[in-house]
Amino acid sequence: MKAIKVGCLITLTALLSTGCEKILEENPQSQIVPSYFNSAAGVLGGIAGVYNDIRSQWGTEGFTVEMQAGTDEFLMGASAGSGITYTYNGLNGSNFGSAWGTAFQDINTLNGVLQYGQTIDLPETTRKQYLAQAKFLRGFWYFYLVQTWGDVPLHTQFITVPSQEASRQPAAQVYELIIKDLTEASADLPNQPTAPFLGKAATKPVAQLLLAKAYLTRGWLNNNVTDFTQAANICADIIASKSSYGLDLWQDFGDAFVPANDYGKETMFVSDHVLDPKYGYYQVGAGASGGAAQNLTPWFTTWNYPNNSGINSFKNTAGTLVNSGPSGMIRDSQYGRPYVRMRPNSYKWPTGANAGKSYFLDQAFTKRDVDSRYASSFYSVYIANTSVTNTPNAANNMRGIGYTTVAGADTAVWIPDIEIAGAPQFVGSRPFKGIVVPPSLWNNGIFPSLKKFMDPSRGANFNDPSTRPVVLYRFSDVYLTGAEAYLKAGDAAKAVALLNTVRQRAAFRKTNTSAQNAAAATALTITAADVTVDFILDERSREFFGEWQRWHDLVRTRSLVRRVKAWNPEAAPYIQDFHMLRPIPQSQIDRVVQGPKFPQNQGY
Repeated sequence: MKAIKVGCLITLTALLSTGCEKILEENPQSQIVPSYFNSAAGVLGGIAGVYNDIRSQWGTEGFTVEMQAGTDEFLMGASAGSGITYTYNGLNGSNFGSAWGTAFQDINTLNGVLQYGQTIDLPETTRKQYLAQAKFLRGFWYFYLVQTWGDVPLHTQFITVPSQEASRQPAAQVYELIIKDLTEASADLPNQPTAPFLGKAATKPVAQLLLAKAYLTRGWLNNNVTDFTQAANICADIIASKSSYGLDLWQDFGDAFVPANDYGKETMFVSDHVLDPKYGYYQVGAGASGGAAQNLTPWFTTWNYPNNSGINSFKNTAGTLVNSGPSGMIRDSQYGRPYVRMRPNSYKWPTGANAGKSYFLDQAFTKRDVDSRYASSFYSVYIANTSVTNTPNAANNMRGIGYTTVAGADTAVWIPDIEIAGAPQFVGSRPFKGIVVPPSLWNNGIFPSLKKFMDPSRGANFNDPSTRPVVLYRFSDVYLTGAEAYLKAGDAAKAVALLNTVRQRAAFRKTNTSAQNAAAATALTITAADVTVDFILDERSREFFGEWQRWHDLVRTRSLVRRVKAWNPEAAPYIQDFHMLRPIPQSQIDRVVQGPKFPQNQGY
């Protein structure tokens, strides 16, 4: 049974301000019983508890690795640990499945809301909205489950008596429930957030986007043009009604990741995190490094810049960067806490079809001169945040000069996306005070870090978890989901129109002149002949790099094995077709001791 802890239910901003008192007056319960859902406060508490559990996954380390590792986008960082999920070597039910139990506990809670909340004493429109939230969340969790594991247990009734038997139902039945739930949720959810579900909780367009994704994914499974057409039409409807939904793209791609815009017009659905540590699961100043509901997103792709930015670092005879000299950087809030878990896949294949190419620079982010998304997504310049004196005779100082770096002014580390002659201590023949680390010197300890999710508000306690919301869906996803659906439905012309909207937005830079922006937009404009599934997957990399979507994107399009073998040197030797589904957690299999044995997915 799902245990709800009073005081840990509240994730939505609105619930903190409008529904909090009644929920906090409830007595703590070790389990939910049907009578809990006989009041508006009980129904609201059940829904809030499920929102709380979403933040116990999205933004946490284990779940983030499960959603992104072992794809074409990421390789292991120096502190990745065993790397099992990155390579598939040894992947099994004992080391995968962080969200399985959470998802089914939440589904049972939502079944209670839907089963017993039909008669709560509320105005009809309010009651419908509460139930629509529950339908959306049940569809949300089942969509995650069926994409990840295929056939899963299907429950629509509130379970009050523990059982030691369980079975898996066909994915086709699960999709039927998902589509029913999301269709009904779309009908009753408001166009924009309304009390008590403010912030960026589920609304009509959010349910519609998830519904389109469900149709698209089922269409891929069955090669069903009708499903593709449904998905395309839903996305078109969302775009056509964007003004009534309060949604739009920012003119500048980078503005989508400015903290002040976290709840802005491009954000559709978030998992909230709050400044109040009582609801944020952290102690101020304690530097928590993991645990339930802590958003550690800013740090997973952050290299160890305090320890690997020695100002006299040099390239040895093997062409490898060797750290040397005092560091020009100390840990701070702007550049984040260095977890070094994963890094962009910049491996250059020596032979074969992709000889001399890396996925990161030569396939995904190819037009970096005109496409702003690389510069807006990754750090390339680290400004010195400490003063260091370097003498002419210091070990490995090849510049022949002495100097003192000026904190806040000098560049300590430059990570350009092109080769620079003279690196790491020179730019050409000009001595460089810091170090220059071009692509040929990137490794698992120094690489471009994602800056989308950085949280500079941490201040003196910058090692504390981030309290920025984790954004699950952005409005640009409507365009790219629609483009994929149109392509699969046979309408490349409509697909290219949606893709060009996103690409032309990517061409815009505030620092450009109007003429430069127009030229960049022209350079990024594509035609129907350019549009393939692989092109759309590359476009999704450019748009959503690091945003918890990549593994499901590759599985949905039946591209996982092919693209991993083509681009990922760590996983290519081990990945097989059965890895398109994840292993059922061993804990689930062990619990089933009555009736037929709970089946593991093939291959594990």
